[in-house]
Amino acid sequence: MSSSTKKRQTMAKMTRERELREKRVRKQEKKDEKKLAAAAALIAEEAGIPLEGAEGAEGDEADVVDDEPASV
Repeated sequence: MSSSTKKRQTMAKMTRERELREKRVRKQEKKDEKKLAAAAALIAEEAGIPLEGAEGAEGDEADVVDDEPASV
């Protein structure tokens, strides 16, 4: 005969599983945001519209290069 008692999950196990599900959801949201940002950058590049975030990073590098004396 089989036992009539049910096996129960502990609260710790349920908490671990809940945290794991939440972590997976956050990870998927981050991946989706990266995909959207990449798509927006591609569209902006094709349209010739400069992006604010990319412009600041490139501008800093250009200033450093411009300050160096040109060797001719």
